[in-house]
Amino acid sequence: MSRLEIMSPTRARIVMEGLYKDLERRIESSPPGLCPVDMARAFLELCHAQTCGKCVPCRIGLGQLNQLIRDVLNGKATMDTLDLMEKTALSIMDSADCAIGYEAANMVYKGLIGYRDDYVEHIRNGRCTCTYNQPVPCVAICPAHVDIPGYVALVEEGRYADAIRLIRKDNPFPTTCGFICEHPCEARCRRNMVDDAVNIRGLKRFAADYAGFVDPPECAPSTGKKVAVLGGGPGGLSAAYYLQLMGHQTTVYEMLPKLGGMLRYGIPNYRLPKDRLDDDINAILKTGVQVKYGLKIGKDISIQELRDQYDAVLITIGASTDKKLGLPGEDADGVLSAVQFLRSVGKDEIIDLTGKEVVVIGGGNVSMDAVRTAKRLGAKKVSILYRRRRNDMTALPGEIEGAVAEGIEIVTLKAPASLDVGEDHKIHGIYATPQMISAIRDGRASVKPTGEPDVYIPCDILIKAIGQDIESGHFEKAGIPVSRGKIVTLKSGAFENMPGVFAGGDCSSGPASVIKAIAAAKVVAANIDEYLGYHHEITSGVEIPEASLKDKTPCGRVNLTERDACERVCDFNAVENCMTEKEAKQEAGRCLRCDHFGYGIFKGGRSTLW
Repeated sequence: MSRLEIMSPTRARIVMEGLYKDLERRIESSPPGLCPVDMARAFLELCHAQTCGKCVPCRIGLGQLNQLIRDVLNGKATMDTLDLMEKTALSIMDSADCAIGYEAANMVYKGLIGYRDDYVEHIRNGRCTCTYNQPVPCVAICPAHVDIPGYVALVEEGRYADAIRLIRKDNPFPTTCGFICEHPCEARCRRNMVDDAVNIRGLKRFAADYAGFVDPPECAPSTGKKVAVLGGGPGGLSAAYYLQLMGHQTTVYEMLPKLGGMLRYGIPNYRLPKDRLDDDINAILKTGVQVKYGLKIGKDISIQELRDQYDAVLITIGASTDKKLGLPGEDADGVLSAVQFLRSVGKDEIIDLTGKEVVVIGGGNVSMDAVRTAKRLGAKKVSILYRRRRNDMTALPGEIEGAVAEGIEIVTLKAPASLDVGEDHKIHGIYATPQMISAIRDGRASVKPTGEPDVYIPCDILIKAIGQDIESGHFEKAGIPVSRGKIVTLKSGAFENMPGVFAGGDCSSGPASVIKAIAAAKVVAANIDEYLGYHHEITSGVEIPEASLKDKTPCGRVNLTERDACERVCDFNAVENCMTEKEAKQEAGRCLRCDHFGYGIFKGGRSTLW
């Protein structure tokens, strides 16, 4: 008999590990609109099954909590039941021996506080408050509610121009979003339950590449109404596009020489080639949208003047200024904001960084754009300085991986402390305070100093990428409500005491993604149309292919490939390669067509107009 034995996993254990992974994928791809009370019951039962049964709070208490939730769902509960559930959950949290017990109870407790109305609705009316009116997960999660299964099906059939037409019903930037969209839709793709999410963004890029230029739809008859749009970024141009389609003559006011806003002057060419951005903009302008360049609101023209000239005014100026570090010497030569730096490059004002050491402060997508641009401008060494951990960065994982592949150094857990500015008024370096991870607040780990001495990092150029603000001074003086640097609107985008004036996008929400700006533009365009006394509808006129009853066997996801790092770092040409037609057809064939199967069939599957 051996004293010890090398243990190997049993067949049952191997199967269980696989089931855990399947469950993880299922939870990650949970569709919106589920009953939170029923989900709390399901999660609690899973937690109860994990307990060892040693302590009474887990063994008995979690079972009692589960029964109380079942009473709520079965119409047997009263309002006193909620109080009992709360007391029981708190008791388990205080007395359970391990995290299996007290975290399970905490989950129920947070639900009682966070969605108490759902519990009350079940008790009083025997139903859930949630209305499952968005049965297609990817469409529901997309801020602009693009008909994703529709255009994926069109790609599979080879109808690429129709795919672009369908996308434009909800998003007039199909090409742009094919390159740079953050694709939140893929996180809830039901294909995750089988193997991996459909490459939705990649298929959009493919459709745009293979369709060529697609003319916009015909505009509605002219209404005689005029609308001014302040700002020629994605939000302003999207709103202008839809308002023009509705028959309202729209004029965009842009202070810079070209349209595009941060798409042109904030996102480098290697991520979004500007000729491809122009494809989208030219399609928008072909509807008849007029543009006035070089005019800055508050300097060259006022809000009141625009109100006198137009029937409605839309403010979509984005977030085009930078936040300050708040450190002495911030105005030194060589200290730049990321917005300023990327705008200069976008204007072809190429900055020669040959042989220089560059440090970029920040961990978002703008920071990644800045460091990768600096590398392409010849910098000898480029570093990111970030006060949290790498996995706390808000940048897309692909952007972080791309930066590292190109030789960017990521210095984490270092907070800017002071700047080393010489007598020549030039930046020479930055002192950073070592940080350690600390308590989790609002779902994110905070940091605090370790007590170690500051670290000195030499640099010739320091770029700040710690956030963006809007230029709100003029609007505040004009009587437009501003709070904490953001324009405050009603949910409709309007203002209570200023009829005919609307706002949307980053200037009211704060810096966000391109697709969120487009989504806001849809909302505001529809509400301006309503304000002007109309109810125009936007549709595509594209017929969607029927869903096929084919077996959806597991199949690997086709990812977009990239040019070799050693090659792409030498120029500003596009990094990503498009799919081949064979790859796109296979990838499109992986779509489960949730617009037709499952709950989608009961709700009609899609919205054909808005």
